[in-house]
Amino acid sequence: MAQTVAQVIIETLEQAGVRRCYGVPGDTLNHVTDAIRTSGIRWVHVRHEEAGGFAAGADALLTGELAACAGSCGPGSLHFINGLFESHRNRAPVVLIASQIVRDELGFEFPQEVDFKQVYLACSVFCDEIRTPAQARRMTAMAAQAALAKKGVAVLIVPADVSSSAAPDEPGFAVHRAEPRTLPSEDELARIAGLLNAGEKIAIYGGSGCHDAHDEVVRLAERLKAPVAHTSRAKDFLEHDNPFVVGMTGVFGSESGYHALMNCDTLLLLGCDFAWRQFYPEKATIIQIDIDGSHLGRRHPVDLGAVGGIRETLGALLPLIKAREARGFLDECLEHREKALAGERKHAVPEAGKAIHPQYLTETIGRHASPDAVFTADGGSPMVWLLRHVPATGRNRTVISLTHGTMANAMPQALGAKAAFPERQVISLSGDGGIAMLIGDLMTAIQEDLPIKVCIYNNSSLGFVELEQKVEGLLDTYTDLKNPDFARVAEAMGFWSRRVEDSAKLDEAVRQWLAEPGPALLDVVTDRYELVMPPKIEADKVFGTALYSAKAVFAGRAGEAFQLMKGAIR
Repeated sequence: MAQTVAQVIIETLEQAGVRRCYGVPGDTLNHVTDAIRTSGIRWVHVRHEEAGGFAAGADALLTGELAACAGSCGPGSLHFINGLFESHRNRAPVVLIASQIVRDELGFEFPQEVDFKQVYLACSVFCDEIRTPAQARRMTAMAAQAALAKKGVAVLIVPADVSSSAAPDEPGFAVHRAEPRTLPSEDELARIAGLLNAGEKIAIYGGSGCHDAHDEVVRLAERLKAPVAHTSRAKDFLEHDNPFVVGMTGVFGSESGYHALMNCDTLLLLGCDFAWRQFYPEKATIIQIDIDGSHLGRRHPVDLGAVGGIRETLGALLPLIKAREARGFLDECLEHREKALAGERKHAVPEAGKAIHPQYLTETIGRHASPDAVFTADGGSPMVWLLRHVPATGRNRTVISLTHGTMANAMPQALGAKAAFPERQVISLSGDGGIAMLIGDLMTAIQEDLPIKVCIYNNSSLGFVELEQKVEGLLDTYTDLKNPDFARVAEAMGFWSRRVEDSAKLDEAVRQWLAEPGPALLDVVTDRYELVMPPKIEADKVFGTALYSAKAVFAGRAGEAFQLMKGAIR
């Protein structure tokens, strides 16, 4: 009996490495889900397609393998858009099977007709329709190969009458995985070495392109006696076992990372595409190495740009670098690092009778978590607390929304991480605003037996938005959240749960929460007025905060203004 197009699609994806497909079943998808039923691919039934897009992206990002999601026509596949935009901008190889209405009705405003190609072109590396059964295997292979090679989302649009059709026997189309080595030319390497050897105060700034180059970066830093700052995305790869690390820079970073970049005379950018120009030095010689030539000089002017993979490029560059003894700049930056860490730890303590500091909550979780735990965090303050207060071990991983900056990503990303790594501890640090957006997918953890650990930072506000409004000199507006008892809600869904309001009870609660064998949720009431302080306080932000305080006093909210200023002074 001939295979259907749906069976060919699923067979091709399975051969390409897909092990899990996230989605919600529906009429135009029926032949696809039936094909999955008889395959080796696990169907993960989420409650909202957006959660499926987040979950598939986390799965693919952490495994490096292709993950899939699938939706019905119209609103079904449309619901994936935000989760897949996040996955695409995280460079996660995901294939979406977007089932479509039958071909004869396309173009006539038939119920649930959506032009998915127009919708998904902006957040994909491949987006096309399988128009005939003969195209099925080839188009699916090309979509999978594009997702893996270009590291992004590929969208396969499949009309229902095509998916149910018999497919011709057309073997031979499969996914090929190339692993090229990309290096700058010998002349470029010599010029890079010349600039580094001539520098006096050299700093290294590493991004996610250093994911497999930890040892090479450390050896280069040793030879140059250079501090190593890193982007948020590179925390997992450069922070651990690195005596030269001085932390992150940028709004979420530390003063020490900022100091290293602002005070160097030579800056080496390695596989980073950090977007905020105010955190680059104005007078240093800047060298940039990136695998993508279109990134060279994109964020800030550079003196020398070269294309290459970081690990292999540093391997070729190291023999050209002169070892130096002087380490005055390095020691200065490391001293700043110790001061910055001491400042961050100042609030990571319990205080009897006072609201729980989110820093203390985060450090408590980090202290008791497994060394190879996977952490996800919602955009906003939970993400900042994770980056600052959970140290990298070289085995643990963080999955956060940086380039896309979305809410509600953490819990569904934890679902994907747990599906991919059932033996690892997976911890979601969720904001109260974020968890409320997709709270229904807590039921996915129960239905699919995914024992994630969810901690809610419950400050009854959209805290990061509130802070942004205040530093712009505005009264905080529409940021209040009237929350339920999240622990009781989760318990009704089948979670072990507990609510914590007293910092004296937090350590024991965290231990119990992490030790639970099934899905578990901790609802922690945290200090609403705890501030996320940037590494450098800019004058306009000081003025904005003062303006907010004056407005708050005149609006009869002097107590809130006092709490904000008290937090800033601490």
